[in-house]
Amino acid sequence: MKNTSSKASLSFLGVLCTTFGHDYIVTRKVTNHINEYKCTNCGREVTDNQSGKLEALTQKIKEVNTNVAEFFQKRTNRIPLH
Repeated sequence: MKNTSSKASLSFLGVLCTTFGHDYIVTRKVTNHINEYKCTNCGREVTDNQSGKLEALTQKIKEVNTNVAEFFQKRTNRIPLH
């Protein structure tokens, strides 16, 4: 016997997001201008791109964001020589 309740709830949440839009929350702050977001309803993950728009968060983009975050952290922790 198959359990269809999880499939039904996932498709229902997908319809909610399609109808009313995603409800994104910030899951990771990469820099001051780049964040990673996740929809609280359907679990879709997105991030900011160079032009400030949201794009799907792929494994490659996650790796790039990790490298950018490390560089940004090192740069912000550097003490000015003035």
